[in-house]
Amino acid sequence: MVGYRAFVSRNASALDLTGYVQNLDDGTVEVVAEGEKENLEKLISFLWKGPRMARVEDVKVEWKDATGNYSWFFIKD
Repeated sequence: MVGYRAFVSRNASALDLTGYVQNLDDGTVEVVAEGEKENLEKLISFLWKGPRMARVEDVKVEWKDATGNYSWFFIKD
């Protein structure tokens, strides 16, 4: 989806989350985010909406313990 990674990055950064977003070879988008649970839940709601003109078909969520490996949120190539 064109613009989806930038949309995720902007929203995650605004919510003070760390982690990354990247396109996978199968055409899906992976988001790894760490931060306050309330802000993570807000990000999940944004993921369902996506940017204007995006067609989001599914969002799968897997909760794990934070690693602390990220200092900011970025787009991973």
